Amino acid sequence: MTRIISQADIPALLPMAECVEVIEQALIARAEGEVTLPVRQLMWLPDRRGLLGLMPAHLGPPRIMGGKFLSVIPANHGTELDTHQGVVLLFEAERGRLLAVVDATSITAIRTAAASAVATRALAREDAGDLAILGTGVQARSHMEAMPVAREIRNVRVWDRTAERAEAFARRESERHGIEVRAARSAREAVEGADLICTTTAATEPVLEGAWLSLGAHVNAVGACFPTARELDTETVLKSRFFVDTREGVLSEAGDFLIPKGAGDVDDGHIQGEIGEVLTGKVEGRQTSDEITVFESLGIGIYDLAAAHQVWRNAEAQGAGIEVELGGRRSDP
Repeated sequence: MTRIISQADIPALLPMAECVEVIEQALIARAEGEVTLPVRQLMWLPDRRGLLGLMPAHLGPPRIMGGKFLSVIPANHGTELDTHQGVVLLFEAERGRLLAVVDATSITAIRTAAASAVATRALAREDAGDLAILGTGVQARSHMEAMPVAREIRNVRVWDRTAERAEAFARRESERHGIEVRAARSAREAVEGADLICTTTAATEPVLEGAWLSLGAHVNAVGACFPTARELDTETVLKSRFFVDTREGVLSEAGDFLIPKGAGDVDDGHIQGEIGEVLTGKVEGRQTSDEITVFESLGIGIYDLAAAHQVWRNAEAQGAGIEVELGGRRSDP
């Protein structure tokens, strides 16, 4: 039997703190060579207004495989629909049975912020707690939930190009989390003095300037995932110790890095390592309290696979979702 799990079911089946631990273990498995992770495949629509993507992966323990199949339509931003629509298909690797079909929208929202929380625990200063969030969409909300898992958040400033959205976000999230969230009038006002910064926008040009960053700040760069788009200016990249989820992904897709590289400002050696390598001690993370660190997060298939497996395990235990007959049960001719 295959379990189908809807968008509405997933938040209860994948609490943020639980997802942070799952993603950390997946990143450790990646660093220890227990993962198969091809670079994702993207098919752009002819008019370039959106794309269809496939992100396959295999994870050793617990011997699962599968992938996320989704559409990305940036024009959905600010509408009733998420920019990401799709499913995660979860198979067991022993006999290839399809275990679950899981909504990808909720998985993507939770697992991306959980990865930022893992990176924040690994790279941010222990006393970091002054948070700036650039953007007010799905990932901004998820990061607002994830950052308190990683550090004790004292206050939050949020910025959006539309002031009304920033103000609505501040009101809603202040009430939701019991933490003061203030709408900033500019990205600079949000960032100056912050020691944790999350960029979660759909921007194609920089929204974060290195000149605004305080000594010791940590940045989770989440929004830009195409070679021609970036949220970080060149100074931010140059003045930071730069960490990634995977080198292959960043060197093929991350405009935050590829644009300065194309201009001759950085080379591949500027990448300090993958976050999984920091977790396993293969690469040193933060070295001093004053250095600036960046985590360039593109999102990788093992995030979706590990998160979907945890959702499936919890759904099995709780009887959530719907069971249907799918897959390759053999019948006699």
